[in-house]
Amino acid sequence: MSASDAQALHPSPASSPVALIVGAGDSTGGAIAKRFAREGYIACVTRRSAEKLQPLIADIEAAGGHAFGYGSDARKEEEVVALIAQIEAERGPIEVLVFNIGANVPCSILEETARKYFKIREMACFSGFLNAREVAKRMVTRGRGTILFTGATAGTRGAAGFAAFAGAKHALRALAQSMARELGPRGLHVAHVIVDGAIDTEFIRTQFPERYALKEQDGILNPDHIAENYWHLHQQPRDAWTFELDLRPYMEKW
Repeated sequence: MSASDAQALHPSPASSPVALIVGAGDSTGGAIAKRFAREGYIACVTRRSAEKLQPLIADIEAAGGHAFGYGSDARKEEEVVALIAQIEAERGPIEVLVFNIGANVPCSILEETARKYFKIREMACFSGFLNAREVAKRMVTRGRGTILFTGATAGTRGAAGFAAFAGAKHALRALAQSMARELGPRGLHVAHVIVDGAIDTEFIRTQFPERYALKEQDGILNPDHIAENYWHLHQQPRDAWTFELDLRPYMEKW
């Protein structure tokens, strides 16, 4: 199975806590992994292609952290079950799960296909359920843990041309709400982060240069600043847990 091809540059200390970032891309997911690694967490990062994780792993290791990459399809139950079991056995207890997979593919409802609609739902919601369920099973036995879902404004209102994405993100938000209410009393902090606005990525730079130009005015989201908020959520004392956090540039309309 692809998830068994873990990538690492050197062994990590057995006593270090583990942060699993599902969907550790070149922007937000990677920044979150680096933030937790900086605090001494073993960053276990996933994408469908393990090879694409190598630059991120190298950056974390170069900064003195520990990272392991896994090629895994988060939509496939058997792969998710095996992945979580492997990480728990080889790296240690997962203290933090960050689900960071999106599927923002705009399309008119008049042209949307059933295949793409269900694929978007699989990516943006169903895979979140699979990973969160498997990790939560372990966390509840320990009476602690943090599960953070990356959401979007589409999870609170559907815009024209985004029926599939909005439906999936609404479902993800509902999943997070249900899990928070069920698992909070059992010691697990479940939170949903709404990220609203363009993020400083190569895609935005090349495809939306006018929007990217706002970077100099702090008009787009800095991935490192997003990551800082994920770390803050994990650090919150349980008498003052946040369930939902909105992140957007000061000039973003909402």
